[in-house]
Amino acid sequence: MIAFLGFLLLVAVVILIILALIYIINIPTNDYEKHSAYECGFEPFGDARSFFDIHFYTIGLLFIIFDLEIVFLIPFAIDIESTLIFEYINFIIFMIILLVGFYYEWSLGLLNLLPKKAFKIVDTKIDENVVSYLTKY
Repeated sequence: MIAFLGFLLLVAVVILIILALIYIINIPTNDYEKHSAYECGFEPFGDARSFFDIHFYTIGLLFIIFDLEIVFLIPFAIDIESTLIFEYINFIIFMIILLVGFYYEWSLGLLNLLPKKAFKIVDTKIDENVVSYLTKY
């Protein structure tokens, strides 16, 4: 118990030393990019509260989910020679669950890259801020 408390004390001292060094060594910079709305160097154009299609977010989320599920299959693929029948059954059940989820997402239309409303011909009025930004250079 005393060794654990000593370790916690040592960790606290190291953290305080690092924070003190950061505070002492830090050189504050006050340049324009640091205080701009976006640090990428571009001036924002348009309203930040404009319409954003959530469809691309769902596609990214589905990609992460399926990517992680495929990562779970890598150990099975590496050690396929020494697997038992129980592991094969677990693999088949996992693949069935994966395929059922994929079919469900496909049937809902979540995997379509363009929503149905994107195929309609709409009035293409370009914002004046975008035009002025593009013609500035």
